[in-house]
Amino acid sequence: MRRSTSLALGLGAGLALVLALPACSDAGGTDEGEEEASTASSGSGTGSAGSASSGEASSGTSAESSTSASGSSSSTSATTTSSSTGSFVDNDMLGEAMCDIWSEGDCGEGEKCMPYASTGGTWDALKCSPLDDNPKQLGDECFADMGPAGGVDDCGEGLYCYYVDPDTNVGTCIEFCTGSPAAPSCGPDTICTIVNDGVLVLCRPECDPTLQDCQPAGSGCYQATGTGSFTCIWDKSGSGGAYGEPCDFISSCDPGLACLDAASVPGCTGGSCCSNFCDVDEPNACPDAGQGQICEPYYDAPDPGYEHVGVCAVPQPKVEGGDGGNLGAGHRVRGPQLEAVAPYG
Repeated sequence: MRRSTSLALGLGAGLALVLALPACSDAGGTDEGEEEASTASSGSGTGSAGSASSGEASSGTSAESSTSASGSSSSTSATTTSSSTGSFVDNDMLGEAMCDIWSEGDCGEGEKCMPYASTGGTWDALKCSPLDDNPKQLGDECFADMGPAGGVDDCGEGLYCYYVDPDTNVGTCIEFCTGSPAAPSCGPDTICTIVNDGVLVLCRPECDPTLQDCQPAGSGCYQATGTGSFTCIWDKSGSGGAYGEPCDFISSCDPGLACLDAASVPGCTGGSCCSNFCDVDEPNACPDAGQGQICEPYYDAPDPGYEHVGVCAVPQPKVEGGDGGNLGAGHRVRGPQLEAVAPYG
């Protein structure tokens, strides 16, 4: 049966920089969600409680865009990680939850629980939507009737139409994470990211940001918030996203770049700007190496297979207890919080 539950989230200062959140009401949800909470991977790596910076919304750190990629690790058992936010907490109201995304069958017969953007900016609420009479299966091409974040599609129970082309509303059916926020699970070669304060819980392919090996058109390899891994997210950079340009979300930067705190990117004129992913085992080829930029490890504790992944940044002191979490050197402490629906630029 349907039920209405307030989505709450402990939003840090970083989120306030990204969006001005309107007040919620009983009639509907209000703002953006965030992406951090916990993640599970079918790979062998164990996630670390961390936050992300550019792309998807996370309860504490990042926002994301999306795509699928060839996984860099695989295994049948899921590993889990919990993060500082992203689960339902009793603080500021984010949006409204008419259903529990983790409980199959929580909606009425012929319906499924779906995330959607109640204000148009990013996924911030949950609602019961009708199941299609002839539902599509995992990996099938799908149609998002009301657009990428409208919360209505023709995928079956437990599936979501993602990597949607905003011009055609055609995407691919992928799985929601199963289990619970504390112990999420996904199938082989995919990783669970719980973002937008628990509204968006998707299983997406793992990838390598130094290779940008995601497959779906329009996607890129960005951080998997709450883990020490990376996943394919919808590229929301639009006409922007080049090195040194301002960014607000995990995937606000072009594939191959990450959204970092302004202090890490020489000449940055915003609160955060795009900078290149790099390989820490290779010679320093960062764009502003002459101004002190080096290839720093992206994560303090990367999952196995991602030890080589770095990002070009001017070293910054680690901020203990801040939003940086597992992110290296603290230069992503003020990184973007939410996953955007529309292109950034």
